[in-house]
Amino acid sequence: MRIAMVGLGRMGGDLTRRLLRHGHEVVVHDIDPDAVAALVAEGAVGADDLTALAAALEPPRVVWIMVPAGVAGRVVGAVAAVCEAGDVVIDGGNSWWRDDLDRAADLAASGIRYCDIGTSGGVHGLERGYCLMVGGDDDAVELLEPVLDALAPGHGAAPRTPGRAGPPSPAERGWLHCGPVGAGHFVKMVHNGIEYGMMAALAEGFAILDRADLGRTDRPADAETAPLRHPEAYRYQLDLAAIAEVWRRGSVIQSWLLDLTAAALVDDPGLAGYRGHVSDSGEGRWTAEAAIELGVPASVITTALHQRFATRGNFDTAGRVLSAMRHAFGGHLERAPEVDETGGEAS
Repeated sequence: MRIAMVGLGRMGGDLTRRLLRHGHEVVVHDIDPDAVAALVAEGAVGADDLTALAAALEPPRVVWIMVPAGVAGRVVGAVAAVCEAGDVVIDGGNSWWRDDLDRAADLAASGIRYCDIGTSGGVHGLERGYCLMVGGDDDAVELLEPVLDALAPGHGAAPRTPGRAGPPSPAERGWLHCGPVGAGHFVKMVHNGIEYGMMAALAEGFAILDRADLGRTDRPADAETAPLRHPEAYRYQLDLAAIAEVWRRGSVIQSWLLDLTAAALVDDPGLAGYRGHVSDSGEGRWTAEAAIELGVPASVITTALHQRFATRGNFDTAGRVLSAMRHAFGGHLERAPEVDETGGEAS
């Protein structure tokens, strides 16, 4: 089928390429003409503006928008302005699901159908396929089925779950109609919240392994340094890259995230190329907010989100306040990081 893609960054560009590989025709538009030209060279049809994009499609038009959440609303509105009743507008980015409800209502006044599709797969999705979580009405999703099957990994991407029989369901093929508008982004939001927790657990585990040689280090013997009661128990100089490698084979925690960690440690064993500044694009916050509104304990996801805040220096003021209080009530002076020979600030 012929579909349009608006937004040709890392995700939008590769979604287009995967569709082209599966025989679909894709009309592309981006604010960067070079991004359009690159995909035209690979077989896409370029559109200089949204009016030209709409003209290159046959009704019912299908337009997939792949832009950051912060500009998605504006782009959805601009696309809707060149569409007509019966057309389908898709937000495939990481928008807040409650925004989907408002956008769908606005577009419905003109008879335009709206779908939200949470898209997971990252920069590896072009080859591996994308896990797709879809929200929208039944008729719109039925129209999209050939596109969803092309983008998804397919049923061979994972062994079949024991107990399942018959033809592979859409979920087994790698995409799922989760429910009405907003359901796709809601499921993707929780998916990303879980991702935060899994990533944080792996990161913390490797940090503990990295410090397992602390007993080999001379520690200051003063009131500002917590004593290591059994230094003889922490004299292990562990190979993190090798541990990641062995865990990938048969362990309970083997996973794609662990695969990526192992590859990073081979490429840069000390991870010197990273500052440890971890961003969040909103989904973890929204998951925590939803958990609070629903009264569901989500301590792991919430803690992982707060950990990301801390990596960006957002704990600096709190740290200074703690240090000031400690000095005020006990006369404790801060130990400069370079004085602490253990590899971290003394407590």
